[in-house]
Amino acid sequence: MGRESGNGSAAFESLVSLLDYPMFVVTTAAEGHLSGCLVGFTSQTSINPPRFLVGLSRKNHTFTVAQQAEHLAVHVLPRREQQVAELFGGQTGDSTDKFAECAWSPGPEGMPILDGAAAWFVGRMLRRFDVGDHVGHLVEPVAGEAPEDLGELITFSDVRHIEPGHEA
Repeated sequence: MGRESGNGSAAFESLVSLLDYPMFVVTTAAEGHLSGCLVGFTSQTSINPPRFLVGLSRKNHTFTVAQQAEHLAVHVLPRREQQVAELFGGQTGDSTDKFAECAWSPGPEGMPILDGAAAWFVGRMLRRFDVGDHVGHLVEPVAGEAPEDLGELITFSDVRHIEPGHEA
């Protein structure tokens, strides 16, 4: 006999609230504007060719800049960079220059690279598509830097207390 299923949406929400996904900071630049945000909706989607999917909320300032961008930079942060995660997750680029408040350097394809990142890659935009209240940005990695060991990274449980810098 199979299991009886109840409310699939409620079960799904309960399940994903228990998961502790890694968090990423995504940065971009277009038409002279830098932007970046804390992102939890990401996934590698292909090994060969390499592909990565980033979900950006339509309500996020970074989403607006990313619509004009040809690249995104995807960063993972070590736990010691909690302040950077809070900056990119709790402030909006509509009213805060996040890059004036953290250490960063210009990187490949003109993307802002966070100095405190444990690892990062720049991806060329291949496609954008609707995935619900977010827009999926499918990228192809073109440059990056990763150590042999990432150590302790910031995960969802480290940032769940942050109030988003934009309306949820």
